[in-house]
Amino acid sequence: MKFPIALEPGTASTAWGVVVPDLPGCFSAGDTAEEAFTQAVEAIEAHCELLAQDKLDIPIPRPLADWQADPQFAGWAWALVDVDVSRFEGKAEKINITMPRHFLARVDDYAKRHGLSRSGFLVEAARSAMRDGAGGIPRS
Repeated sequence: MKFPIALEPGTASTAWGVVVPDLPGCFSAGDTAEEAFTQAVEAIEAHCELLAQDKLDIPIPRPLADWQADPQFAGWAWALVDVDVSRFEGKAEKINITMPRHFLARVDDYAKRHGLSRSGFLVEAARSAMRDGAGGIPRS
């Protein structure tokens, strides 16, 4: 999962500050930009582990542009860090779904072109739809 992080550049007397706005209370720092990135990943993993222990959902990150427009972070630098949160989401469960063969072929082709398994693609598509509201999915 790609998390936007806000970076406040360090000075001669202060470290680089890092905030993960999609995970309230998740922040870190590093003496260099590189160290700040490493520390950000570790902070995200620790935060997600605590959420999992408390049986809480890991928030789906908002688009980077949403955070960049937030005046609270004016003047901060932005980056995306990719963190594998699957180990915090619980044990994988096998399911049986039905879809038209032609559409399944399109799903498999798309997943392959993007370096994903069929299951990985379906999980990411579901996350995207949930993050975006209904994702264009009709509601009854």
